[in-house]
Amino acid sequence: MADLPPLNALRAFDAAGRHLNFRAAADEMGVTQGAVAQQVRALEGHLGMPLFDRRPRGLAFTPAGRAYHARIAAAFADLRHATAELRPAPDTVLVSVTPTFAAKWLIPNLPVFSATHPDIELRVLATERVSSFHADGIDLAVRQGTPPSGAALRVVRLFRQEIIAVCAPRLVQDRVLPLNAETLAGLPRIHDSHDLWPEFLKFLSVPDHGGRGVRLNQTSLAIDAALSGQGVALVSRFLVTRDLAAGALVEISPRPMPGRQDFYLVAPRQSLRGRAADTAFRWFQSMGEAGSEG
Repeated sequence: MADLPPLNALRAFDAAGRHLNFRAAADEMGVTQGAVAQQVRALEGHLGMPLFDRRPRGLAFTPAGRAYHARIAAAFADLRHATAELRPAPDTVLVSVTPTFAAKWLIPNLPVFSATHPDIELRVLATERVSSFHADGIDLAVRQGTPPSGAALRVVRLFRQEIIAVCAPRLVQDRVLPLNAETLAGLPRIHDSHDLWPEFLKFLSVPDHGGRGVRLNQTSLAIDAALSGQGVALVSRFLVTRDLAAGALVEISPRPMPGRQDFYLVAPRQSLRGRAADTAFRWFQSMGEAGSEG
């Protein structure tokens, strides 16, 4: 070991050789340019030969320096690989959700999961397409609709669908809330792909006279439009809990409309991820409303 050069000198030489520039090597290592140059000079002194030609615009390898750098770079690569194998990457769990569920519920709650389970990496596939557990490698999925069934599935209801009308506070400024049904029906509407306005107005026993409004293809966009004051959106309550609590949105409907499509957490009983998938499943279950496992 006494014949080996100092490790810091080898690190400086490796970085300087990759950049052929002392300043860039110093930036990578978080030290001064002079410190890198000094370490390289010490290595050259230890070896008894120059490794670089110093030029006005940077460095150039000497023939000996080029051959030596190739061996040193390979040795550092082996050290990095050996360390990575000794310290395995965190377990990963892939969850399939709709873009709206991802944007309005999952992403705001991801820091809670990461803080509670730092050893698990939760990967999110946000898509309107129904993903396959086997073909797409999905571990968990959140589905809206009727309860999925099958002996091979674990199923928990996360949220009941409870439809409410929301808007930005300035849209109903100086009005008493909740609004009566006739007043609500006269406000500009924001539509999404679920097209719930006709059913909602029928639920409130008021005629649907149409009227102006904006049409969007996702509920998350409808919520964003409501936040910007463009009209009234019909949404599941749990998706706007944070916005309501912050005062960015207000609930204006006289009463909520029960939905027919609740939100379910679904997973195969035999998961390839084992403990990590089970941990993630139970976290979702704890964060959602009380449900029974099927």
